[in-house]
Amino acid sequence: MTFDGLIGLLLGFNVVVLVYLALLNMAYLTTGILAFRHTRRHVVRLETLDLDRMVAGADTLPMSLIVPAYNEEATIVGAVRSFLSLRYPDYEVLVVNDGSSDGTIDRLLGAFEMERAHRFPSSDLATAQVRGLYRSRRHSGLWLIDKHNGGKADALNAGLNYCRTPVFCAIDADTLLEPESLSRAVRPFLEDARTVATGGIIRVANGCTIRNGLIDEVHIPRNLIARIQVLEYLRAFLSARMGWDALDSTLIISGAFGAFRRSVVAAAGGYSSGTVAEDMELVVRLHRYCRENAIPYRVSFSPDPIAWTECPEDLVSLGNQRERWQRGLAQVLAKHRAMLLNRRFGRPSLLGYSYYALFELIGPVLEGLGYLGFLLAVALGVASWPYMAAFFVLAFVLGMGFNFGAVGLEELSFRRYSAGGDFRRLLLVGVVEVFGYRQLNTWWRLRGLWTFSRGERGWGSIRRTGFKDEVLGSRS
Repeated sequence: MTFDGLIGLLLGFNVVVLVYLALLNMAYLTTGILAFRHTRRHVVRLETLDLDRMVAGADTLPMSLIVPAYNEEATIVGAVRSFLSLRYPDYEVLVVNDGSSDGTIDRLLGAFEMERAHRFPSSDLATAQVRGLYRSRRHSGLWLIDKHNGGKADALNAGLNYCRTPVFCAIDADTLLEPESLSRAVRPFLEDARTVATGGIIRVANGCTIRNGLIDEVHIPRNLIARIQVLEYLRAFLSARMGWDALDSTLIISGAFGAFRRSVVAAAGGYSSGTVAEDMELVVRLHRYCRENAIPYRVSFSPDPIAWTECPEDLVSLGNQRERWQRGLAQVLAKHRAMLLNRRFGRPSLLGYSYYALFELIGPVLEGLGYLGFLLAVALGVASWPYMAAFFVLAFVLGMGFNFGAVGLEELSFRRYSAGGDFRRLLLVGVVEVFGYRQLNTWWRLRGLWTFSRGERGWGSIRRTGFKDEVLGSRS
């Protein structure tokens, strides 16, 4: 091929990238507009809802928190304290120690005075061997299931086997819940008997003041990497998942905090150990299971049940996390590829699955090559001013605009970051995020696709420091 032919190929590919970026931004704009309307209606409705009266009614559903824990000694005690402080009339906490090699089980046994106990299982999902069950002498609703290591999905299934309540919440061990989170999470089940799963919003706990296992004062982190993730979580949950909920196409409920109808999850086979994205895989499988068996159902998302999590503060840990997320996405979409553009599965297939396949799965490849194509065209002097302007607007300016929109929606609806200057700092992060960090995230996602193609299954390591409780004066 001649040099002119290569230049023509480069320019043609750059046009393809521009079309892709335009479609991607149209998708963001659509879900963003839907999210704004959906969130505002939700907030207005919450102002007129007597949640305490609803939860205290005769039809209140008992709930269980299933908390898988593997080497979580830095955060487990503080997290369990927050779980025991919830304002809900009938719930229990099932912590599943998944063969930890650190002091996780010793910290739990000592902090909560736990002793051996017996409990009959409610289902028989296959799991690694359970070594023993313990119950707290101080909190009758706190149980510890000690088992051999089998992975997070295996630990969740072990908890599901011993769960007796109609609804359970899957909670990460590095998560803190607000006191009314369970009451808000159960609301979709009380309002619509078809509900089989619902997700809540995840917020970043880094930088916040924690007292007695609860978030007492909300601040954005000082660490820039963590601060960027505050923005990412706002954009992902408020601007994206609320939009997908409005389209009845929710495919992801975060493994950090989600509520499920136990009987349906058990009938569908529980959590799958064949992916590192067991949370998304379960939700996609619930869509398939209910539609294939003609079961009326609803999978929803609500922005008012809130969980706080510790996010990575160094690039290596963050990169490992994002690589794993992308690899897990690829695993789930490959496993359920029968849903692609399949009318049998309705909107979750035609809208949700198609979006994730085109933009979230393939996106990093086109974006990465698009950045290289842009730089190469500029270096060779063949990039026209209209092309450079269009690329800059689609790749950077609109990204900043969507960041500002997510921050604005948070400010209008919930205002959790009300400390002086936090709002302005988040807006500044919205500018910083699109230059450098977003391109780095594309590289991490490309790594995820590469490790998926090689069949890797590992989770990678994430360094945590643990929640610092200012009242207790220790890391818990």
